[in-house]
Amino acid sequence: MIREAGGNVTGSVSKNTDFLLAGEEAGSKLDKAKGLGVKILSEKEFLDLLGSEPKPKQKKQSELL
Repeated sequence: MIREAGGNVTGSVSKNTDFLLAGEEAGSKLDKAKGLGVKILSEKEFLDLLGSEPKPKQKKQSELL
């Protein structure tokens, strides 16, 4: 979805990161993003940004970048 919308997916957070798509247990990447002032998006905010409807929630949600 992110790539289809023209974005990049990375495995780390840096000052060049525009948004972090964070799940329920985002961990250290969430902390780093907050420290760098990166905008944190929930799944709903992300889907709203793309104009999509959310999929049914899975049992365990992983951290996404």
